[in-house]
Amino acid sequence: MAVNFAESKTKYNLMRAFAGESQARNRYTIAADKARELKMYTISDIFLYTADQERAHAERYYELLRDLSGETIFIDGGYPVDQQETLEELLRAAEHNEREEYEDVYQAFGDVAKEEGFLEASYAFYQIAEIEHTHQERFGEVARLLENNQYFSSESESKWICTNCGHIHEGKNVPAVCPVCRHAQGYFLPYTLAAYKV
Repeated sequence: MAVNFAESKTKYNLMRAFAGESQARNRYTIAADKARELKMYTISDIFLYTADQERAHAERYYELLRDLSGETIFIDGGYPVDQQETLEELLRAAEHNEREEYEDVYQAFGDVAKEEGFLEASYAFYQIAEIEHTHQERFGEVARLLENNQYFSSESESKWICTNCGHIHEGKNVPAVCPVCRHAQGYFLPYTLAAYKV
């Protein structure tokens, strides 16, 4: 059923998604600061990396609202307050929020957009939902490693990469400082999480 965009539910859902992504970006930037305070530099980087992707999602939703430029769209919505004390809790909260976007929110928004005849918006919701699923899995894996004391150690031979200089350390434990650049242990990332590994 074709619907006038200005009178559509999709218009409101796009603005809700824009607001949600904008808030997620800020929450992750704040979480990155917390990780940096705790000298967990690679986890800070993971939060910032994800925050940049949330900005890109917000930009895409905002582009889809271009035809309403100059208008004000009033929306209602609920957004989480994630001010947990530990990195594990922050990561689990982020994992939860990303799961909700992936499983519930963006699937529903995509269905509405499709029903109303806004296929480009529908595809954007579905495609970004898949990215949020990746975010969910990443946050969950980092939380799991921290909770099990496996972020810097392993029962078997493993690899870590110093994100400052690129040194790849192999062993069961990460050294207190990188033997190459002398940066602190917090700059090491489990190699399985490295974005540019070979």
